[in-house]
Amino acid sequence: MSLSVCVFCASSNQIDPRYMELAEQVGAELAHRGHSLVTGGAVLSCMGAVARAARAGGAHTVGVIPEAMVEVEIADRDNHELVITADLRTRKGEMERRADAFLVLPGGLGTLEELFEIWSARTLGLHTKPLVVINRYGFYDRLYELTTHLVDEGFAADTAFSAIGWANTVPEAFDLLERVQPVLRPNPDDYLEVRPATTRTVPAA
Repeated sequence: MSLSVCVFCASSNQIDPRYMELAEQVGAELAHRGHSLVTGGAVLSCMGAVARAARAGGAHTVGVIPEAMVEVEIADRDNHELVITADLRTRKGEMERRADAFLVLPGGLGTLEELFEIWSARTLGLHTKPLVVINRYGFYDRLYELTTHLVDEGFAADTAFSAIGWANTVPEAFDLLERVQPVLRPNPDDYLEVRPATTRTVPAA
């Protein structure tokens, strides 16, 4: 089954080269498995590396980039499709619309924002698309620990872990993406960020 895989990843050139190599491995594996790629459309860092590797393997690549980033000449114009949007919010919506699945590599604030939006929507049953994080080099260990803490303290439901896959290697990540995903059917309480433990009575003045 061919998937359109949206990859969220870094656009910083200040990172360790091993993260660029990871992005290249992802692009090559994606092409090898016959999938297509959706990225944020920049030629920089991991974003450019994953797209170049995917194209080198024969995969179709789509870049979705805000107009402001095109104007500073960081758009990857070698993409088979380069979609230019008015702003970041529109860009995220277009990437989500075009994707069958989401793969998250190590990244910065933008990557985390994209991850959390797709993740929270999945926990609420708003979509059924697979979401997988590659936790290479222990990059997302603290995020996993934080999520565990949120669940333990009642700020997130147990379904937070049902809505996402965690992988240590690239092949493992794609194996998870290609699996049939559980359908999450939240009940009304799941829409609350905190589960009230008791009902408190406010004393009369």
